[in-house]
Amino acid sequence: MTVADPATTAAAAIASNGDYTANVYSGKQEHRDQVCAILEKEGQIPMNLIDSEVEWFYDVLGLDDMYFMLEAPATVANHIVSLYGAQLSSMNKPNPVNITFESRHASGAIFIHNSVPGISKTDGPHYEQMIDAEYLDTSVPQKAYRVESYRSRGKVSKRLDASLRTYFVSACDFVNADPQGDAAYDISQVSDRTFLAKATETVLDLYSSVMTKVLGRTGPVIVSDELPSGEHRLVIGFRQGSTQGYFAALSDLYHYYRLFSSRKYVEQFSNGVTIISLYLDLARHAKRLVAGSSGSSSSVGSTTASPVLAPAVAAASIGDGVRQIIKEASLLFCIPNTPFQKHFKTGELSVQETVYAYAGWIFAQHFLNRLGSEYATLVDILDPNDATDIEVLAKLKKRLRHETFTRELILDILVGNCEVVKDLYAHFADTHHIQTAGNNGLHQSLSAARLHDKEALDKEALLAKIARTATNDHEATVLRALVDFNEHILKTNFFQPTKVALSFRMDPGFLPAIEYPAKPYGVFLVIGNEFRGFHVRFQDVARGGIRIVRSRNREAYSINQRTLFDENYSLASTQHRKNKDIPEGGSKGTILLNPDAQDKSFVAFEKYVDAMLDLLLTGQSPGIKDRLVDRLGRNEILFFGPDEGTAGFMDWASQHARKRGAPFWKAFTTGKSQHLGGIPHDTYGMTTRSVHQYVLGIVRQLGLDEAACSKFQTGGPDGDLGSNEIKISCDRTVAVVDGSGVLCDPLGIDRAELTRLASERQMIQNFDLTKLGPQGFRVLVDDFQVTLPDGTVVQDGLSFRNTFHLNKMAAADFFVPCGGRPESIDINNVGALFEEDGSTRFKYVVEGANLFFTQDARLRLEKAGVHLFKDASANKGGVTSSSLEVLAALSFDDSEFGRLMCRQEDGSLPAFYQEYVADVQKAIEANAAREFECLWNESKRTGKPKSILSDDLSVAIVELRKSLESTNLWDDLPLRHLVMREALPARLLKELGIDVILERVPQNYLKAIFGAYLASHFVYEYGTEPGQFAFFEYMSKYRAKAETTN
Repeated sequence: MTVADPATTAAAAIASNGDYTANVYSGKQEHRDQVCAILEKEGQIPMNLIDSEVEWFYDVLGLDDMYFMLEAPATVANHIVSLYGAQLSSMNKPNPVNITFESRHASGAIFIHNSVPGISKTDGPHYEQMIDAEYLDTSVPQKAYRVESYRSRGKVSKRLDASLRTYFVSACDFVNADPQGDAAYDISQVSDRTFLAKATETVLDLYSSVMTKVLGRTGPVIVSDELPSGEHRLVIGFRQGSTQGYFAALSDLYHYYRLFSSRKYVEQFSNGVTIISLYLDLARHAKRLVAGSSGSSSSVGSTTASPVLAPAVAAASIGDGVRQIIKEASLLFCIPNTPFQKHFKTGELSVQETVYAYAGWIFAQHFLNRLGSEYATLVDILDPNDATDIEVLAKLKKRLRHETFTRELILDILVGNCEVVKDLYAHFADTHHIQTAGNNGLHQSLSAARLHDKEALDKEALLAKIARTATNDHEATVLRALVDFNEHILKTNFFQPTKVALSFRMDPGFLPAIEYPAKPYGVFLVIGNEFRGFHVRFQDVARGGIRIVRSRNREAYSINQRTLFDENYSLASTQHRKNKDIPEGGSKGTILLNPDAQDKSFVAFEKYVDAMLDLLLTGQSPGIKDRLVDRLGRNEILFFGPDEGTAGFMDWASQHARKRGAPFWKAFTTGKSQHLGGIPHDTYGMTTRSVHQYVLGIVRQLGLDEAACSKFQTGGPDGDLGSNEIKISCDRTVAVVDGSGVLCDPLGIDRAELTRLASERQMIQNFDLTKLGPQGFRVLVDDFQVTLPDGTVVQDGLSFRNTFHLNKMAAADFFVPCGGRPESIDINNVGALFEEDGSTRFKYVVEGANLFFTQDARLRLEKAGVHLFKDASANKGGVTSSSLEVLAALSFDDSEFGRLMCRQEDGSLPAFYQEYVADVQKAIEANAAREFECLWNESKRTGKPKSILSDDLSVAIVELRKSLESTNLWDDLPLRHLVMREALPARLLKELGIDVILERVPQNYLKAIFGAYLASHFVYEYGTEPGQFAFFEYMSKYRAKAETTN
């Protein structure tokens, strides 16, 4: 097809309302004459009807002139013939006729279909979803598409009661494709040239204002105004890639409120902003008004039928409809499409009910109690200390979880019980909807209006209705799970006017004790368009990393989805035990990317953080961030840290918290860059300093020579823990496994070359193979059919890498896992670590990577004589560093923080910063050494495995710290000052003094420091089973010292 240039064919005819300039095609008459000539030549329409059909198409149908600009005469002639054929077909068919045209070209596309105003199509080609998927969702500044869409003013024909909807998609040609600095805010620089040619000053000013707000906000910016024509213009701005399927979803939304759009535009900007404009009016239906007609059918070509679309049956005012749409557009931005979309399109469920059902569906997938009484009976019968019994229970638990209630079964049950879903939503909204106070007081909140439509049932009434309507036990169980969901939500941003993802603060009481014996302090559920995620913490003041979970394929996603919460819970629990030396308890966050959003990790992280902040901050901006219904009744502060996939995101999170007015922004994240006061763990080897203390402890206790000891290591020279373990150790490393493959040399890998890789943070794929010994080899994940020096043939490098830790070639004195997936070694495969004579391939294991071994696997190895120190003890250097980073952020005001803790403009680090980091390193090594000695001595004294003693030690410290919170020890000022002077870093005390720190740092955090210091030092000194008067003796020494000091 030929594409005309709008810049040369459109006149600058400005609409009376100061909107876009109208598309006026100066060559329309010539175009029309060519179409008539083509139709006469082809002969598919009777000669006596050609003029009337062409006249209707050009003059009465009311297509926008852009259609004629862009479509060649031959294409238009074909469309007219198709419409004529549709008319003839409609005379013989009772079913409605679907009219669809589409034309694609290198720089865009044109789509046309018949459409009844105000009604979403549930069948047909779904062009808007196609435009979203192929053009809008993929738009980035380097390659973006704009859309103009118009509805014809007249009916398709005299017989077909519908209008035509046209979509013109075109590639953007930006004035400045790479705007920098102030240019990114200049609409004349970042716009598409066609848009600039069509937009009036009024539109440019409006879009510029919206664009500026979008650049300063995470979520959408929504504004509306009433035009002189009576239409309402709704303008929605958001960042490219921050939602998917939104253009089509908005149509379903305004159709739900019986509105339709006469035209709509999607504009892209080279600064990464998208703006959608909708021109809305009350919906109209095709209604034939035949003046003086007896009702008989008129012949084709008759002009007695009305060419316009008559008003629909009375509906709410357009103003009311637009206000409702504005309130719900943000909810739709979070979740544009769900498996319940069909029920929204048909009006069976509202958008809120649809999104609520989606959230409930996700909740049920993770938390439906699927184990039952039989599992509880087995737990009572089997021996919790027997590794085989534990494994039987673990296998049964996994099977019951994914075989009893699948995602598909839960969805089918909810879809089949829409009336109950409405009741469940009403029950939820009755508690959590926001009563927004407005000046006029005329318009209820949307959720309040819903409640008037459907009276909310209380819990007992809901359960009774479920019992009556459920056709089987499975249905009842799923529906009751959503009642639990409602009952345990303490706070949610569901009804917040603007948001980017849904967040729910849950009371963890819904977690069955049989599956989760240690009850968390708090659970958050976050749901976005690209992800679902959790945050679990075991103490009010708690901190832990946020982890991105990716999936290689849909099968892997299904597995990750089933285990997501359990992995999050286990990681947080491990973190809690690991945090025993510091004031913060353990927490962890996980973000599972959807199968089609594997490249959206930063977008998902942004939404996760912003949605969490919605629940941590009190809304202060009516209409943007309102006050939420708070059943928790107290403020909360969370501290986030880096984890898999989020190491580079901490700066953004801290600055975003600052932008949103969080008073705790400096301490909100750890692992920040140094220009924001962060202490990078990898730069200073913080995690490794703790892990290696256990290696040194074993060497010291057994009189070994580290240089003579062999070591196997997972986690390579490119990683934080792996690279620093290589640099800090002096052993004979015989094998390293990393993301690129396996490097092995039984005589010892060349230390200088390995250190070079670690210093440059490169994978073992960059190892100089000339420095391998005669028995050494390297197998990369992409290798196939590799013959090793001993003649072994490796069929597949990826499988070889994934299982090398179980290979008999992986044998050494020390095994130090510095990377790898959780539960890489469990009771099923731990036997691979044993030789035929029953001896183990490793004598000493220091578990640097989190959860690399399952507990039952650890116990089997220890029973065989292996000295094993688990992750919760060994891998705690990073948490100590992060805790002291938080302390500095809470202690300094903004000015001091910038001067003393942040990299300066000249690139230098303040002297205070360097001295403070040295204090942190000393604290890490001292804590690790104290715990090692305690574990070693307790193991000798009691004979217990160190893996169990590590947990006992953590529990003893955590429980004692908790007990100390209820005592009056904090109120003893001399004791308080003494303990805090010992607990706080010396350099910080020297800079600020004890009184300033006690004044600035939140008291709950100070009490946590006080309790953690006393509890950990007591247990390390007296062990896990102290005598009856041990603590009295311990505190007596402190009190005596406090009296003499003060």
